This record gives sequence, structure tokens and C-alpha cells, in this order.
Amino acid sequence: MSKTILYLIPLLPLVALSPSRAIVWSDVTPVLFQDQAAAQADNEDTGNDAAIRELELFRAAKVPLRRAIAIAEELHAGSRAADVTFDSSSGSAVYRVRTTRKSQIWENAIDVKTGEVAGSETVLSLENLDATDRNNFVALKDVRQKLSVAVLIAEKAADGKAIGASLLNKDGKLHFLVLIVSDDHLKEVILEPPRATRP
Repeated sequence: MSKTILYLIPLLPLVALSPSRAIVWSDVTPVLFQDQAAAQADNEDTGNDAAIRELELFRAAKVPLRRAIAIAEELHAGSRAADVTFDSSSGSAVYRVRTTRKSQIWENAIDVKTGEVAGSETVLSLENLDATDRNNFVALKDVRQKLSVAVLIAEKAADGKAIGASLLNKDGKLHFLVLIVSDDHLKEVILEPPRATRP
């Protein structure tokens, strides 16, 4: 695997964004589907086939990831998206979006073709999360930008479509990690959001 260099940029302002400063490149598309590839490590061809099928399903999605975030946030007034992933393991492709408000967390599946909520909602509290996730969710309260804004910036910077986004703690600071599919490459964009100002 090629060596990558991580660059951090603030989300302020969009017009000053330099794409070359924001992107960590990966030359291997199957990195996008590490779970599937790891599960099928005994058969490399099968793993590659699964990655290709997953990528085809994602490219056929009619609902962009940012719209799925908005749909999930509308389900619970005042909630904010903390992470979103593309998932086709159940046979139909969905975005799994976790939103949060105070100590409550909701996970909803949003159909990538219709934008409708698929299946039943999962409800958690902060206490149900491991320490890392719990700390990231708590730190999100002090972040001014929304995950959907980070996705928009990352898509423009990397010239592609977001397939996932999450919170990342780097050196004690919360960042947004956005995975972008551009041509046949996966690009990781890591952005440092501005903190909310306290009165």
C-alpha cells in the first residue's frame, strides 16, 4: 500500500480550501470495503468481486449521502449527524446514519434509491457507546459545523461522491473523516472543524 500523508485543514472558509492540502489518497479501491475484503481474505478474487459489486451499488444510488444525513436529522428535531456509512449487506443498499441530541442517539437506514427510511430505528444512549465513540459524540457538541457541511467541502476538494463520514479523534481534537469515491479511487479527507464560541 502506498504511503500517505495526512493534512488537516479548518472548515473556514470554503473558498479558501485548497484540495491538495486536504486529501489523503489511496490507490486501492478495495480499501473502501475493508470489512468485506477481510472476511474473504482466503479468496482474493472473491474479495475484489465483492468490492466491485459494492462500488456498482453505490454508483447506482439516487440519493446523495448529504441528503441522507438531512433526512435522518429531520426525524428528530435538533439532532445532528455523527456518522454515516453505505451498507448493502442486507441485500438492499442503504445509508446507515447515526444522529444525536443531548445523550440520545438514533440509527436509521435511509434507502439510497428512494430516500425513505428503511427498517426500524435503533435507539441508544451515550452510555451504550465505547469510550472513544462516547468522547467523540460529546465533543461534537462543541463543534460549530455540521457533518453535512464537511461532506460538501470534501466532495468538492476530492472531486467525487461521499460514501461515508464519521468523527475522528486526532491528537485530542475532533475531526471529520469523509470517504470519497472519485473514479476508481478512494480518497480520505480529514477536516478540522471550528469550535463553537462560548459566550
